Amino acid sequence: MGAMAKTRAGGGTPATEALRRAGVEFTLHPYEHQDGETHFGEEAAAALGVDPARLFKTLVADLGAELVVAVVPVVGQLDLKGLAQALGAKKAAMADPGAAARSSGYVLGGISPLGQRTRLRTVLDASAARFATVFVSAGRRGLQVELSPDDLARVTGALVAPVAR
Repeated sequence: MGAMAKTRAGGGTPATEALRRAGVEFTLHPYEHQDGETHFGEEAAAALGVDPARLFKTLVADLGAELVVAVVPVVGQLDLKGLAQALGAKKAAMADPGAAARSSGYVLGGISPLGQRTRLRTVLDASAARFATVFVSAGRRGLQVELSPDDLARVTGALVAPVAR
């Protein structure tokens, strides 16, 4: 747990470090995370006054042989069939929360698609392309990062496909 809580000078996270290394423009949006709140995306959208369709949650799914990352709007749900199809797998299921935290190096509710400890295949829902910028977790609860969907896809190596419903 110690390594997960460690932040770099200036309060960076592995996500913001990955963006800095990639030379990507981004804006950090801190907000007050309420203890006990488990609807992390909805909480962030309300706290920041952002259209929840522009705020994306990072989910870890299990294809059986591998874990993968899906980035979908907080207003939608992950379409597991769509995710499996996009990645050429037979089926997908939500990953065990402990496995998701261990693989990503982030706490649940603060999992960012950026700067994950283990680089996983990533799919960004196609709806992201409708916006000039989107919001994703910056690697801890109470911190979102705003960036262009193109940069998000490039830095994560994401496939863009319709994986939300």
